[in-house]
Amino acid sequence: MTPSPAPTPASAGTPHPPRPLRRLTARERGEPHRVATPLELFFDLCFVVAVAQAGAELVHAVAEGHAGNGILNYAMLFFAIWWAWMNFSWFASAYDNDDVLYRLITLVQIAGVLVLAAGISQAFEKHDYMAVWLGYVIMRVAMATQWLRAARTAEGPERTTAVRYAAGVLLVQIGWAGLVVLPPHARPWVFLVMAIAEICVPVFAERHHTTAWHPHHIAERYGLFTIIVLGETIAAATVAVKSAVSEHDALDTLLPIAAGGLLIVFSAWWIYFAVPIHGHLRSNRQSFLWGYGHYLVFASAAAIGAGLEVVVEQSVGTSHISVLAASAAVTLPTALYLLTVWILHSRHFKVGTAQQVVLPLAALLVICCTFLGHWAVLATGIVTALAVAIGIALTAGRAAHGKETRPATPTA
Repeated sequence: MTPSPAPTPASAGTPHPPRPLRRLTARERGEPHRVATPLELFFDLCFVVAVAQAGAELVHAVAEGHAGNGILNYAMLFFAIWWAWMNFSWFASAYDNDDVLYRLITLVQIAGVLVLAAGISQAFEKHDYMAVWLGYVIMRVAMATQWLRAARTAEGPERTTAVRYAAGVLLVQIGWAGLVVLPPHARPWVFLVMAIAEICVPVFAERHHTTAWHPHHIAERYGLFTIIVLGETIAAATVAVKSAVSEHDALDTLLPIAAGGLLIVFSAWWIYFAVPIHGHLRSNRQSFLWGYGHYLVFASAAAIGAGLEVVVEQSVGTSHISVLAASAAVTLPTALYLLTVWILHSRHFKVGTAQQVVLPLAALLVICCTFLGHWAVLATGIVTALAVAIGIALTAGRAAHGKETRPATPTA
């Protein structure tokens, strides 16, 4: 489908206000200067509110000794948040026309995630998913509305894809009602079946036509959400340390935790942005694996902040878990983050065995840090920082000897 010849505010920087209605047609995949819009940034910030709520409830569950149920609820709720965010981001990359109706429907999606966020505590504490289900349905029905708008102006295979998206999204919402009407022991199975169904909708919809998503724009959107999640991790850890210092005289215990936490987050940022991943996103197969895999990247990054809060609570005696369990709350999500970023990002840009093994080996050492007692967080921070330093040294050394086949970048 030929995109509208009129430049959009997102692509051309026009100062004119948005039109009430504009044809929702596909944008050019190779459009220059395609960057995130203010509406997308606002969308991200509102979604991180729900991420913060899920993280806070995970902290409470783990600190009270209910790690199994806490992790299960966290995984389920984080999927709802992440999936709605991801679907909007890919749709916006292909179809954002920035008219008034598009903005209003997007604001409805934001309202949906705030409803979901309001119900997270009830879901964790009382296994009441009514508000969560309602908020999710609001987001997904709004998303189906956008696809129907795209279908109205599309033709041929593009129209079929848009209709399949809308129908698939609406049909799956019927199944999610099982979280509300079925008994608690059946809900994890409902979640598993319906999550698989949600994931299959894009695969089915795009069998014969690929939407015109923009590789650079998608890479930027994922990177921005990673930054926001890591920022939330720092904020959560800071609040935890501040509260502990106010109520307990334990600064000597908390300083190593704070230092280790900062090293972990700083290293996590460096490792993620060490390589320009947009050049790797060329096919639907690559993009599906990369986009879906970020569920683990985002969830583990947010869980690191929750783990730091758990460690702080354990160190000042306000939790009911062992030092080993508290340490694992930081080391395990950190190791998962390192492995998933390596699988999705770094391994595509590594040359030689030495560069390839840095992050997997660092992940293994981080898991070993779990058994270092009160020094586990600081040791984890040191390991991740060393992984960054070694990656930089190996890349610089290879470039200096003229063996680097790609432009030298400060990789980890």
